[in-house]
Amino acid sequence: MKQQKMNSSKFLNLKYKPKESDLICLFRVEPARSVSIKKAAETVALESSIGTWNEVTTEKKYMQDLAAKVFSIKGNMVKIAYPAALFEKGNAPNILSSIAGNIFGMKVVKNLRLEDIKIPKAILNSFYGPKFGIKGVRKMLKVKNRPLLGTIIKPKLGLRTQDHAEVAYEAWLGGCDIVKDDENLASQKFNEFEERLARSLEAANKAEEQTGEKKAYLINVTAETKEMMKRAQLVEDLGGKYVMIDIVTAGFAAVQSLRESDFKLAIHAHRAMHAAFTRNKKHGISMMVLADIARLIGVDQLHIGTVVGKLEGTLKEVSELCEEIEKKKVKETKLRLSQDWGKIKPVLAVSSGGLHPGHVPYLIKHLGKDLVIQMGGGIHGHPSGTLRGAIAARQAIDATMRSISLKKYSKNHTELKVALEEWEKKV
Repeated sequence: MKQQKMNSSKFLNLKYKPKESDLICLFRVEPARSVSIKKAAETVALESSIGTWNEVTTEKKYMQDLAAKVFSIKGNMVKIAYPAALFEKGNAPNILSSIAGNIFGMKVVKNLRLEDIKIPKAILNSFYGPKFGIKGVRKMLKVKNRPLLGTIIKPKLGLRTQDHAEVAYEAWLGGCDIVKDDENLASQKFNEFEERLARSLEAANKAEEQTGEKKAYLINVTAETKEMMKRAQLVEDLGGKYVMIDIVTAGFAAVQSLRESDFKLAIHAHRAMHAAFTRNKKHGISMMVLADIARLIGVDQLHIGTVVGKLEGTLKEVSELCEEIEKKKVKETKLRLSQDWGKIKPVLAVSSGGLHPGHVPYLIKHLGKDLVIQMGGGIHGHPSGTLRGAIAARQAIDATMRSISLKKYSKNHTELKVALEEWEKKV
């Protein structure tokens, strides 16, 4: 059999104009020593589409139309276009296995980072996207114009079920709209899933009756996929509105299964473990890419960072991430590609991690009102306890929405005054 050679230039064409149907990737490429940027970029395109490290006798000429093409190199920033036919529609793991598979371990690159992806309409339309999105969540909780207030039960592990439910009740009574589990609370013996769900939903119903406000409990259903689905079914059977899932550790296929089921549940996405491959600015995958996939497969809420809290992330990074998940169209920036999300609903951004009432004006100013402001220690660490901590957090939101400084508002609101004094000592 005559061998057909796959010409490497098929993967490098700086005059190529991407088709509307192409999926575009933006990479930061740092070549290995003695390797040119062109060679490194070309090898990324080759390895992530139809090429391999050596010429093989099984190559066919008709395959060459499926070659990914490097079409832009500006410094270390490289854009690669992938024909849509390379991917199975509606299959998020398949897309990531292609554009973010073997390439990070290749010797030809010293460092490689996937900064963003631009998803064409044909692929977008094969996914469900969020079931509720921002408007649906607001409608469910009857909160029209202000940010939602949330808390995480703290300590994150160790509380017995009755104490867990009591903490949740006090938070809802104080003004929280949402109470959620933390990422590593599953069904441990001290706080088993079924009993926690029942007791916490009872507490939510009691708080609704007393406050006249809608309350939501976001229980963590993260588990082996079949068990996860059983737990989600139980949430729905008992009248729950939400579930929470650790989308990275559970896996995108599991998240798709949850979204594409018949459940009428909003999905809160916790990003636990993401920083293992998103934090290094030179190598790995950006949070922007994970956010794209999360929106595509259909979560309703997603953690984006805080800027001012305990987690890493600049204002520019967090703001662009917020835009990426909440806007219908986003413009290209240095580290982000343009995107038209079409029919895919927006995802509600969640700021969580080291927040307290004093952070509220900054968050609303820079991230807007379509936001869940989520405080754990910033509520439960209030000197007067969870109830007063939640009242203080809600007062901070009310003051900011009325364009009143927290200092001025706190003069007539004791809970906020105490909170501000407490956090000033520790920040």
